[in-house]
Amino acid sequence: MAAKLDEIRLAAERVAASHGLDVVDIELVGPAKERVLRVYLEKNAEGRARLKAEIAAGAEGLPERFAEGKLSVEQLSGVTHEDCAAFSRDFGVLLDVEDLVPGGEYTLEASSPGLDRKLTKREDFQRFAGSLVKVQTFEPIRNNRHWQGRLATGAGETITLDLAAVKQNSKSRKTGVNAVEIALDNIEKAQLIPEI
Repeated sequence: MAAKLDEIRLAAERVAASHGLDVVDIELVGPAKERVLRVYLEKNAEGRARLKAEIAAGAEGLPERFAEGKLSVEQLSGVTHEDCAAFSRDFGVLLDVEDLVPGGEYTLEASSPGLDRKLTKREDFQRFAGSLVKVQTFEPIRNNRHWQGRLATGAGETITLDLAAVKQNSKSRKTGVNAVEIALDNIEKAQLIPEI
């Protein structure tokens, strides 16, 4: 099944690129008769740069949070309903023609990854440096596997979280540290914490 998901991801990336989008994540979930293929999309770097330019130029119709400086373009995927519809139409045809989904029965969903998007690649951690994140590790660090903080750095093979940025749970407070360094290969799950 993992091999098929890799093939599906490659096909999704090809279609997304033709629409100026990047694939953030793909999930194939549910029992055989009710499977859902979820594709999370965002504008590619060029599209995000265009959105930044529109904000700088004071374009109308953009969310108030941009003007107020409370929301960065990096936190918002920039994907519209029309982007998702166009991608779904083209990708759905490709999936059916190439018979990429085993069994053939599925529902295709395309959407934004949301403000609490997952962070999976080294590039994600670099891009979202300065953002609040929630991290779960495979192996405990200072007897704790769950951490929340501001992503101070995301370069190399480790990330550093500034723990003073958020109120910590009792287990995290007991560690007595203000920052924690976590190896990328020790991260089981990581996601942004929305700041609105």
